[in-house]
Amino acid sequence: MDRVFSGIQPTGDLHLGNYLGALRNWVRMQTQYECLYCVVDLHAITSWQEPKDLSHSTLEVAAGLIASGLDPKKNIIFNQSRVPEHAQLAWVFNCVARLGWLNRMTQFKDKAGKNRENASVGLYAYPNLMAADILAYKATHVPVGEDQKQHLELARDIAQKFNNDYGVEFFPQPEPVIQGPATRVMSLRDGTSKMSKSDPSEASRINMTDSADDIARKIRRAKTDPEPLPDSADALDARPEAANLIGIYAALSDTTADAVCQKFAGAQFSAFKEALTELAVSVLAPIGTEMAKLLQNEDYLDGILIDGAARAHAIAEPILKETYRIVGLRR
Repeated sequence: MDRVFSGIQPTGDLHLGNYLGALRNWVRMQTQYECLYCVVDLHAITSWQEPKDLSHSTLEVAAGLIASGLDPKKNIIFNQSRVPEHAQLAWVFNCVARLGWLNRMTQFKDKAGKNRENASVGLYAYPNLMAADILAYKATHVPVGEDQKQHLELARDIAQKFNNDYGVEFFPQPEPVIQGPATRVMSLRDGTSKMSKSDPSEASRINMTDSADDIARKIRRAKTDPEPLPDSADALDARPEAANLIGIYAALSDTTADAVCQKFAGAQFSAFKEALTELAVSVLAPIGTEMAKLLQNEDYLDGILIDGAARAHAIAEPILKETYRIVGLRR
């Protein structure tokens, strides 16, 4: 069976974009692949995190994964820092990857901005650790968003260069998996910006822990335009906010944007928002309720992560040992 690895950062509330862009697809994949799903807390500290918040967020993300439908018995669910092979293999890859490759990474440029000289080395070398996350398990498939495709390409380059440098066929070339009609969910306040937990406006996103009232209020206040809904998705090209809400409805109902347009053609957004609210609450409210229940038992969540880490370590340890042998660090 092919092996899937994917990770999610514990840096704030999980939101609708996380659910539609990642978690829902992960749930579907658990019957088709051997899956490892990782809370990437080492990646999180490439930017400053309040320690207590980071610890809580790690448990909250674990709760979100389980509440969304991931079975911790079928899947390996763990946090990255509990499996030392990630950091150990990342150092080997630091010595394989080239500076020129990292200099081309657009995410570093975006996150560092004008303060490039003050960015952490960890933020710069982030893609090498991501490559180690994947290749420590010889994962063959990686569910990623569009914004992570460049990092996955780097992981493939690192695997190929390692194999070429040492004359082996050891690491696979992991393939990206981008699924679903809403792999990129946009802000409710700006249809040209991705929905993000870093946005200072709570109104820009629907959190997975939001109550039914919160969900309704945020959708009701979501930015739209004055035009009625079109009868075809082709008419949405110059209407980013309309396209975003229709895309969300399509994803939540497992249909297409064209089908949604045909269903609501000519309707005003006030009526459409009522239908979207009902649908969003029906899908997300049970997840939020289950998350709250799970977070009442932190020892249970810790146990899931500890067990997952032990299972992940059992896979990664022999791969790291063989890597060390190939490099000459072990006999």
